[in-house]
Amino acid sequence: MMTVQTSTKPLQSARTDRPAKPRKVKLDSSEAVLRAISYLVVSLFALMCVLPFILIVSASFSEESKIVEHGFSLLPQGFSTAAYELIFSSPRQIIGSYVVTIVMTVSGVAIGLAITSMTGYALQRKDFPLRNYTAFFIYFTTLFSAGLAPTYLWIARTLGLRGNYLAVFLQLLLSPWLIILMKNFARSVPYEVIESGKIDGAGDFRIFAQLVLPMLKPALATIGLFTALAYWNEWYLSSLYLGSTVEFPPLQYHLYNIINTANALRNSVAGSNVTITDLPSNTLKMASAVVATGPIILVYPFVQKYFVSGITVGAVKG
Repeated sequence: MMTVQTSTKPLQSARTDRPAKPRKVKLDSSEAVLRAISYLVVSLFALMCVLPFILIVSASFSEESKIVEHGFSLLPQGFSTAAYELIFSSPRQIIGSYVVTIVMTVSGVAIGLAITSMTGYALQRKDFPLRNYTAFFIYFTTLFSAGLAPTYLWIARTLGLRGNYLAVFLQLLLSPWLIILMKNFARSVPYEVIESGKIDGAGDFRIFAQLVLPMLKPALATIGLFTALAYWNEWYLSSLYLGSTVEFPPLQYHLYNIINTANALRNSVAGSNVTITDLPSNTLKMASAVVATGPIILVYPFVQKYFVSGITVGAVKG
C-alpha cells in the first residue's frame, strides 16, 4: 500500500503584511494637457487675487510725491513710513479702537451664533406649530424696511442709545438672511438623531446642544465669519449713532476720521506755500487698509476649512 506523505509546513499565504504600493496612474496626453491648463488657470486667478494686496502694502510704504508723479507700483517708491506714523501718532487712541472692535466682534459673533443657530434649528422642526408664521415674519423684513429716519428716531430717542455702543452692536447682532441660511443648514441634520435623543430622555435644549450643534460646525464657521466681517468693517452706523460722543470709536470709524482729517488739511493748505504732494493722502488710505484688514487675514486660514465645507453642505452625493 502506498502512503501519501503530507507536509507539516504551514502553507505560505499569498498575502503579506507589507502594504501594497499604490499604482501610478498614467494619464493620457489629453488629460495631462487639461490638468496643466486647469492648474495654470487657477494659479493665474490666485495671482490676480494676491496682486491687489501686494499693491496696497507697497503703496502704504511709498512716498506720496512718488505716487503722485509715477502712480502705483508693486514695489515701494521712495520707502517711507509717514502714513503709519500718522496713524499710530496716538497709540492710546488706536489701541483703544482696536480693543473696542475686538470686543464687539468676539461678543457679537458668540451671541449672534447662539441666537441664529437656535432660531434656525427651531424653524426647521416640523413639530414647531408657529414655524411658518415666524419664518414669514423673518423673511418679510428682507423685503421691506422702515428706512433710515424712523430707525434713527427709534434707536436714538425711543431707546435712548445715542452715543452708546449698543446702538451699533444690536443692529449687527442678527441678520434675517443668516437665519434663513442656518435654517437650510439645519435641514441636513437627520431627524433620527433628534428621535434618538428623545428616546434616551433628553430635553430639546440638550438635544440641540449635544447632538445637533456639533453637526452644524461648518454652518457655524460660515455664519460666524460673515458676522465677524460685519462687525469688523462697520463704520457707517458708528458715524450715525456714536460720532464724537465716545472716547474710543470702532477701528474703521477711527481710520475714517484720520483720512478725513488728512484730506481737510490737504485742502486747507492748497493755496499756501506748503507742497501738497508731501502730505500723505493715497499712502494714508493704503496704510489704513493694511491696518484694518491685517487681523482678519490672519484669522481667515483657521476657519477656511469649515467655511468651504459650509458652503458645499447639502450637495447631492453620488
